[in-house]
Amino acid sequence: MRLTILAFSLVLLTGCDQVTQRLGIADPVRQEAAQQAEGKAVGGACRQSGRAIEDCYAIYNWLPKASVYDGWKEMDAYMRENQLETVAPQLPPAESPAAIKKRQKAEAAAAKAAAKASAETEPDKAGAAEEKSSKH
Repeated sequence: MRLTILAFSLVLLTGCDQVTQRLGIADPVRQEAAQQAEGKAVGGACRQSGRAIEDCYAIYNWLPKASVYDGWKEMDAYMRENQLETVAPQLPPAESPAAIKKRQKAEAAAAKAAAKASAETEPDKAGAAEEKSSKH
């Protein structure tokens, strides 16, 4: 009996990750670690491309400054040690998540307004067509 309960508990616990993943529930510890790693990578890339740390903070304001600085500092030491030159960026910086949401809201509002305007002109066209057919 105890062995069955223990086995059942183990099955439930191993499924927790899958359940939370399917429900879209993010693990705060994993999310924090991913954000730290991303900040460090972005900081290193900023240094390699010759951007000042302040510019990097401003461009990637949604990432933690401490991890961005760590990545920038590590890349700076690596580049000095190996006498590497900066690589000029070929693309513009990434759009922040807040800017993406703002742009998507504006696009949705514009599409809604266009649909509303189109719906308002449709009855006028139908009325004009009926008027034309009744004259003939």
